[in-house]
Amino acid sequence: MIRLLFLVGLLLVVMLASPAAAHDVKAGADLRIAQTIAGAELTLVIKATTRVPGPLRVEVIGFPSAPTLDLRLRSVTDGRVVTGTVAPGRPAQLRVEETGPHELTVGAGGESAVIPFRVLVDRGSGWEFLIYGGLFVAGLLLVGGLLTGAFNRRGRSAFVVTAVAAAGLAVAALIVILDPWLPAGSPAGAEPRPTDSLLGRPYVQRVVTTVPASPAVGEEFVARVELFDGSTGRPVDDLTIHHEAMAHLVVTSEDGRYFRHVHPLRTAPGRLEVRLRADRPGRYLTYVELERTDSGGQLLTGSFTVTGSPTVSPDPAIQDATAGTVTVTPAAPQAGRPASVEVATSGTPRPWLGMAGHLIVRGADGEFLGHVHEMGTPGNRLRFTFSFPAPGRYLAWAQYATDRGITTVPFTVEVPR
Repeated sequence: MIRLLFLVGLLLVVMLASPAAAHDVKAGADLRIAQTIAGAELTLVIKATTRVPGPLRVEVIGFPSAPTLDLRLRSVTDGRVVTGTVAPGRPAQLRVEETGPHELTVGAGGESAVIPFRVLVDRGSGWEFLIYGGLFVAGLLLVGGLLTGAFNRRGRSAFVVTAVAAAGLAVAALIVILDPWLPAGSPAGAEPRPTDSLLGRPYVQRVVTTVPASPAVGEEFVARVELFDGSTGRPVDDLTIHHEAMAHLVVTSEDGRYFRHVHPLRTAPGRLEVRLRADRPGRYLTYVELERTDSGGQLLTGSFTVTGSPTVSPDPAIQDATAGTVTVTPAAPQAGRPASVEVATSGTPRPWLGMAGHLIVRGADGEFLGHVHEMGTPGNRLRFTFSFPAPGRYLAWAQYATDRGITTVPFTVEVPR
């Protein structure tokens, strides 16, 4: 009988379990969002919330420094607003009154971004009721079985009561063992899952423009990316954090001598913007890496043109590769086969966007863009593995962060036919 009840309990657990979704919201984790604002690259950290009402801690990490940011936290549910400021080494502590959707507006240098996020608080395991309930009932039945056995000579009733109690203990123990694999309950404040989530959402369509429409060399301009739902045409405002950013924007001149890897600001629903300054005229290529909830990752491309005469001031963040700085093995990589790329760093790399280093590779004609990560090689070296898809010439940029800032090392790779 005990075996039968044990198997029934196991069957119920398996039947009740549902497959984990790819974008389940988890409480208890910090939210890290890279932003390029006021000419600085920084990471905003919204610390996990343990209770509501309660404090919400906001920190900022600068590379190497970041401006003081003005903060404005608004509850979408009731419109309640609190304000504060944050800078490296000076975290802000705001107060939240409820779980659910909020908007954090950050501003500096005349720029601002509105970051939507949810205040989540863990409700605890949904299976705890069964565990503690089973243990409580089993305890009562065990006591009842002992008392029944003491006053009943045949002991049949005591045996039945004890067997049921043992079954309760078995089910509770089984749930404890399987708890890491059981579906977790949604935290308080989580977004209800859409009924069509299994089908996914349409891919994102984009429009890339600049303000002004024809930027000039040396003048600041705004690169704007507008995102639309491929089915409804409405603005896409459900991006998920992808490698610690809402979106990664790579901008290169057609010849590859200009390179930027930045993280645009959300200035309106479906609109991302970042301020740039070009040092040479010509056509520029844009690549936007993002991930939409229940849709997967996407790479969106575009282009714009810069007018004027080239400037000669070098970019201090970009260091041309010298002999020994970059080593590609084999020296003549074969198309479609993994190659190793090692980069000697000037200082010990620190995590940036969740990784020790980044390698961005572009085909000479601009039709291909690849992006891989360094997972943590000890010492002052980065090691990447990359497969070049076809013969030809490739432009590449290795990036890493140290206490002095973010360094970009450009180099080229020839893949023979």
